Amino acid sequence: MRAFQVKKLAHPRDITLSDDVPPPIAQKSQVIVDVYATGLNFFDVLQAQGKYQNRPPLPFILGAELAGRIAEDSPIPKGCPFQPGGGGNTDRVHGFGAGAYAEQVASAVIPLTYTTSYDGLVHRGQMKENEWVLVHAGAGGVGLAACQIAKVLGAKVIATASTEEKRRICRDKARVDAVVDYTQTGWQKEVMKITSGNGVDIVYDPVGMIIPSLKCVNWNARIVVVGFAAGTIEKVPANLLLLKQVSIVGLFWGGGTERDPRHAAEVVLSLSKLFSSGRLKPILYEPIYEGLESVSKALTDLDERKIWGKGVVRVMKEQSDSHPRVKPCFECPSFVLCLAWTKDGTKSQ
Repeated sequence: MRAFQVKKLAHPRDITLSDDVPPPIAQKSQVIVDVYATGLNFFDVLQAQGKYQNRPPLPFILGAELAGRIAEDSPIPKGCPFQPGGGGNTDRVHGFGAGAYAEQVASAVIPLTYTTSYDGLVHRGQMKENEWVLVHAGAGGVGLAACQIAKVLGAKVIATASTEEKRRICRDKARVDAVVDYTQTGWQKEVMKITSGNGVDIVYDPVGMIIPSLKCVNWNARIVVVGFAAGTIEKVPANLLLLKQVSIVGLFWGGGTERDPRHAAEVVLSLSKLFSSGRLKPILYEPIYEGLESVSKALTDLDERKIWGKGVVRVMKEQSDSHPRVKPCFECPSFVLCLAWTKDGTKSQ
C-alpha cells in the first residue's frame, strides 16, 4: 500500500512517499476505508517532527482527516449500517483516523476542522448572538471555519490575518464584519475602535496570541485556546485575567471525542444540520492537491502559510456524481459518519 510514512522524525518536505506499507488491520469496532480525499492540518507538520503532544511510535503514517468509501473487504461491526463492496455502490464516509495519508485507513471517529471550531465557539466559548468574536489566523483552516460558524450563528466577527490577500479571503468568503492586520504594532486599538471601545467577547486562538489579545477584550470575555501555530506556548500573567474577569478555556477536540463521544455526536449532528440547510458551506483551498505524492508539498505549503481555508489532497477520484446526506450513526460502535444514498442519488436510511 502507498502511504506517507514517517520512518524518521523530520519536516514533511524531507519525507518521501512509501509504496510498500502493510495495509491497516481493523481493530474492534473499526471499519476499513478506501481513502478518496484527505484533509491537511497544521498538527500534521508538528507530528512529523515529534513536536505535537500525540507522538506515535516510529514508523507511523501521517494524516488524520479523510473521506472515502467502506472497503470491499472491510469488517462491519455489529449494529453498524455501513455497506462494503468497493466501487460506486458502497457507502461513503468521512471521519478521523490516524494514518489518513494513505490508500486505506482504519477509522473509528470523526472529522476535525468544523467540529473543532463549532465546539470551541458554542460549547467552550459559550458564544451568544450579537457578541463580538475575534478569530486569529482567520484565513486558516480552523480560523475560516470559525469565522463562518460565528457569522451563521449570529455573532459579529473580526478576523486577523497577516496579508491583504488573506484578509480579502476572510471578507469575501466568510463575510466577516471586519479584518485586522495583527502583524502591525497596536492592532488592538483597531479592534477596540471596531467594537466601540468595548472590546471583543470571545477570542478564538489557534496561534498563541492570548497575552496580546488581553488588550482588546470586553468584561467577562472568554479566550478559547485551540493551538500554538506560532510555535510559542504562552505563560499568562494571572493579574491580567483578573482585571477584566477573563476566562481562558482549552479545546482538545481529538481528546474530547474519546472521553465524551455522545457530546461529539451532538456537535456533529448540529453541524450536519447547518451543512444540509445550506447555511454553512466548506471553503476549500484551490487548487486541490492531486495524489499522495503531493502530500509533502502540500504540508510544506501549509507550514509556509500559503494555504487558506481547508487544504485537501485527492487520493482517488470519485466516480459517482450522486450527492449524499449526512447520517450520523449514534448506535454504531465504530461511530464514523455515514453518507448513505441510493443509486439514483436519493437519501437512503
